[in-house]
Amino acid sequence: MPKRKKDAKTDSVQRELTKRLLRLKVNGEIKEVATETSKTLLEVLREDLGLTGTKHGCELGECGTCAVLLDGEPVLSCLLLGVESEDVEITTVEGLMEEGRPYPLQRAFADLGAAQCGYCIPGILLTAKALLDKNPHPSRDEIREALSGNLCRCTGYTKILQAVELAAGGGQAR
Repeated sequence: MPKRKKDAKTDSVQRELTKRLLRLKVNGEIKEVATETSKTLLEVLREDLGLTGTKHGCELGECGTCAVLLDGEPVLSCLLLGVESEDVEITTVEGLMEEGRPYPLQRAFADLGAAQCGYCIPGILLTAKALLDKNPHPSRDEIREALSGNLCRCTGYTKILQAVELAAGGGQAR
């Protein structure tokens, strides 16, 4: 007996059966989204919630491009399922704005020209924010260690390190 080909309708029905309503707290707001249970948090944020600041990188947990904060801790959203992200505060780069103004780290990166293409910067900003929230005055080595999981292919990291120092120093690069 010949194999029966799946048609688009069958595919659609199967996807609907694997969907679940998620209630996520993202950037201080409760968001409800019906999504496939197999989607990563990265995919839920970008595809279902339209928060495209979080970037697809390696999708293997090796580059840090997709980093977001869960309850203030940096996590790689490509390695976490969306369904595992309920009951925590999710912060994306879009959530860094303060009263319509760029967050101090964002200003420091802009002031020092620390971003070239900018693709890795959302993950770096969030990882640096987590560091500064725990340690407001980190050393260069502590900054380097905190950002060690974030790869940038455009810069030599010097401006990135200086921008974090600038934000930590409240206006003076060390």
